[in-house]
Amino acid sequence: MYTTTAHPLTQPLARPPLRRRRDRNAVPALWRQVVRSGAKEDDRTVQREPDRSAFSQLEIYDAVLRAFERRAEVLDTIAAASDRDAAVGRVRDLLAVSPAQAGAVVDLPLHRFTTGTRDRVARRADELRQALTR
Repeated sequence: MYTTTAHPLTQPLARPPLRRRRDRNAVPALWRQVVRSGAKEDDRTVQREPDRSAFSQLEIYDAVLRAFERRAEVLDTIAAASDRDAAVGRVRDLLAVSPAQAGAVVDLPLHRFTTGTRDRVARRADELRQALTR
């Protein structure tokens, strides 16, 4: 039978380095709000927006609506890209949108390319347009 003993530490244990969180774009939070809101709450209720201006949100909604209109081309473009950055660039060229708008389109999950989601996005975009024109 063998016995092992532990020697006392002469130096304190070093703490492992803290993991730094990557700066996350606000677009995924916006998608969670818009896309998932229909499943949990009534579509007519207006939810609190994340810290984004109404103009930026409307730009993203417009890009997503463009993507819905050309969804077959958008999906083929994303599938042909080698990585996310390439997909964002190709979607940007295809739809003639900004990088943030293209990122929102690329980040939209495939199962969200439904008519219900399109209708919610269109309704919210109309609400924003009306609020901005007042």
